[in-house]
Amino acid sequence: MDKVVDATFDGEVVRLDEPLDEKPNTRVKVLIKDSTIDRSSASFIDVARALKLRGPSDFSRNLDKYLYGGKPFPDEG
Repeated sequence: MDKVVDATFDGEVVRLDEPLDEKPNTRVKVLIKDSTIDRSSASFIDVARALKLRGPSDFSRNLDKYLYGGKPFPDEG
């Protein structure tokens, strides 16, 4: 059975905030996830803008050319 339980680490021992419905001496696996980290997610656009990437203005249109040396699309116009 998978169950998520909040706990506190006191420097030596992890203490559960609520009891488990398990028999004593039952082996369990514990996943430690630091809840003090700010996990507010930025949008993809925010992350991309923050990277301040530079490239040719036609990069999206001619991706194959820049990645694989293919022929660019002819200009429409």
